[in-house]
Amino acid sequence: MVRSLWSAATGMKSQQTAVDTISNNISNINTAGYKTSQNEFKSLLYQELQTRTTSANGEEKPINSQVGLGVRNSSITTIFTQGSFYESTNNFAFAISGEGFFGIKGADGNTYYTRNGNFQIAIQKNGLALTTTEGEPVLDTKGKPITFKSDLTASEITASSDGELFYTDETGNPKSLGMTIGLWQFNNPSGLEKHDASLYEVTAASGNAINESTSKNVTKSKIAQGYIEGSNVQLADEMVNLIVAQRAYEANSKAITTSDEMMEQANQLKR
Repeated sequence: MVRSLWSAATGMKSQQTAVDTISNNISNINTAGYKTSQNEFKSLLYQELQTRTTSANGEEKPINSQVGLGVRNSSITTIFTQGSFYESTNNFAFAISGEGFFGIKGADGNTYYTRNGNFQIAIQKNGLALTTTEGEPVLDTKGKPITFKSDLTASEITASSDGELFYTDETGNPKSLGMTIGLWQFNNPSGLEKHDASLYEVTAASGNAINESTSKNVTKSKIAQGYIEGSNVQLADEMVNLIVAQRAYEANSKAITTSDEMMEQANQLKR
């Protein structure tokens, strides 16, 4: 009887986590570069009530009796499918077609990665720099912040599909600036650690970042200037998942109520 209470309680706790995950997905449906998350569940230990044995008459009982002790969340997996492209009025908005990530130098000096290419040109002491909306520098293929001379007109800076940066001179001809926006891939992107602002950090599970410009074993990604990759959250799927999680939560709560009623009836047997 107590086992049923505990199992149902673990089910309610797990479904609450699922609802939290789904709610976060829905709230980020308009977040550029956001990737949807999905809950994974696993059963807890099983308690053996009866082992494989024989009856008093010598009949074999080849199947043992086990009862489960509940469920828990084993992981929350990020699904890195391609999001839709949306045209942007920002000249420094970039969308990635492929499996690549932009490199970002964080305020703590560490390198982070993102699919959110809604960048801007920031004025710094030594000139101009390509940064995120939070002011964090965007990295080139060499892992260095992308900077420009202060005398350049920001609106004349363009990027090719492979990320190479150009500047349109007075004659209208684009000239290479000798810099390329860096793109990196991972053997297991689901192993990346999530941070705020759609940033990801390398972990042992994700593997080291693979530089697309120096690796010949990866399919190169393409960059589209003037576009933003939207989130890959599918609202219809999330609403269905939300209903399923809510019904599972209700079923577990009903199991607790039923167990409580059975224990109450057992207590009344003494009267």
